[in-house]
Amino acid sequence: MLKILTTIDDIMYYPVLIIVMAAAGLYFTFRTRFVQLRLLGESCRLIMEKPQDKEHVSSFQALMVSTASRVGTGNIVGVSTAICLGGPGAVFWMWLMCIIGAASAFVESTLAQIFKQKDKDGGCFGGPAYYIEHALHAPVVSICFCICLIATYAVGFNLLCSYNLQSTFAAYSFYDAKTTPVIVGVVLALVVGYCLLGGGKKIVRMTEVIVPFMGISYVVISLVVILAHITNIPTMFVMIFEDAFNFKAIFGGVSGSCMIYGIKRGLYSNEAGVGSAPNASASANVTHPVKQGLVQTVSVYIDTMLLCTATALMCLSSGVNISAEVNGTPYVQNALSTVFGSLGPIFITIAMVLFAFTTLIGNLYYVDNALIYLNHKKVPSATFNTVFKVLCVIIIFLGSIIPMDAAWAMADITMGLMTLINLPCCVALFPIAVNALKDYEKQKNAGKNPVFYSENIGIEKGSLSFWE
Repeated sequence: MLKILTTIDDIMYYPVLIIVMAAAGLYFTFRTRFVQLRLLGESCRLIMEKPQDKEHVSSFQALMVSTASRVGTGNIVGVSTAICLGGPGAVFWMWLMCIIGAASAFVESTLAQIFKQKDKDGGCFGGPAYYIEHALHAPVVSICFCICLIATYAVGFNLLCSYNLQSTFAAYSFYDAKTTPVIVGVVLALVVGYCLLGGGKKIVRMTEVIVPFMGISYVVISLVVILAHITNIPTMFVMIFEDAFNFKAIFGGVSGSCMIYGIKRGLYSNEAGVGSAPNASASANVTHPVKQGLVQTVSVYIDTMLLCTATALMCLSSGVNISAEVNGTPYVQNALSTVFGSLGPIFITIAMVLFAFTTLIGNLYYVDNALIYLNHKKVPSATFNTVFKVLCVIIIFLGSIIPMDAAWAMADITMGLMTLINLPCCVALFPIAVNALKDYEKQKNAGKNPVFYSENIGIEKGSLSFWE
């Protein structure tokens, strides 16, 4: 079974996904005139814009929910795995896919805002399933997307997240390969199960506090390690770029190359184009869809250019041994130990606990939206919700005791299926997103606070649920 999963994983990413992701991202980038870079200042300003109704979700809150899912164990373990198994050049390919992917994040989140729905309290919700159904008139594709989303976030990602957390404890003398993963899995599953009782609004409030704190702390500690090895920085960048452009080595073993590992782990970490973040983006109360599209590009940069880069530069500058034997948490713990000694592994353990917790909570927030869609746009019954949450808790436990390769393959495959549905749909609907961008910039250039009207972008008045 593991061999089958690995084979599917390899074929899906090379050549299929690498072509789809690069082609879509570059198409969006050039057609929007590099919106992810050109309007970065505007994106940062919009993060703190208050909603007209304080009872509704703000741009910042929606950003934190999507960042909670993006920022996770992948920022530590994913980056480490990419470097140890693919080589230092994986870092460059992560950076490149981040910049290209930010354009995809802008398009998918803008579309989610345009086609979002109004709930009974005057709030809003939506995501790829809704823009696929209402704009492309393809409800069967919407259903397939939701099924893939549930498989990704309730199964694939949560299995991997749980595995990554338990692997952190391997650095301690008390770690026992038979009992420790079971204990970690039980504790993590019970804590997440308890928090699920709080519902979506509690998730928003909790992540708004935890995500910035854990992200800033991790970056600060990483900077300390980097500065402690400042003389190694020139050599570190030489390693990254030499390996990234060693095409003989890359094409000699593509599936295990730095390019594929960088793209895989970069996508796993920032989720740009996957179709997850639009579910959170659609809940933001903004005056124009493009506002939230721009805000979501910041989330991609926070994840990859800040947190993933912090891990990569900290590890590479430390000069510790790079090998397959230390891939995952041990490589990061070894890097930290060069400055903080025995405190290094302890800090990584704390960071991994926080990252894992917020990732699991954020993942299940997305799953709730998919379940509502599949249940004819209605909240499932209390009995179904209880049974489903119990299953999610069991999956979290199982993740702590499965093999590493199986955990990564499951996450890669389910995420890849989502991307292969979402990105082609975004390409088909791109004219709507780019018209919305032109409308936004036209109003901004006129000195106005942009307000959205469907007829301004060629959509018949009255055909959009929320905006009318």
